[in-house]
Amino acid sequence: MDLTGSLNISAAGMEAQSQRLRIVSENIANQGTTGSSPGADPYRRKTVTFKNVIDRSTGQETVQLSKVGHDMSAFETRYDPSNPAADTKGYVKTPNVKTVIEVMDAHEAQRSYEANLNTLQTTRSMLNRTIDILK
Repeated sequence: MDLTGSLNISAAGMEAQSQRLRIVSENIANQGTTGSSPGADPYRRKTVTFKNVIDRSTGQETVQLSKVGHDMSAFETRYDPSNPAADTKGYVKTPNVKTVIEVMDAHEAQRSYEANLNTLQTTRSMLNRTIDILK
């Protein structure tokens, strides 16, 4: 593998983790979003799936966001008869977003992003040293 291929792989990893972090942020921002009508479903947590992709121009295997799915776990309910989304018994469905899980996902995405960034910086340094030697 040449050094420029390493740069492409690291950049693809950083892009994938950036997209993952965007989904985590969206989940956290909507953790209090209930339905708009009685008995309606609230915001459903989004999940990300990655896939390996061959970059046809370089022949390198990189990572890419495959799909954004939905967590199909059950919604919790809370008693709030004044809420417009309350059912006939006064219960409101709440999103299936758990802050602890989202924070853990955000930390994992951050660590993966940082690892790719370190690889990118190391590769760049190696390229610069090679150019200096060739001068």
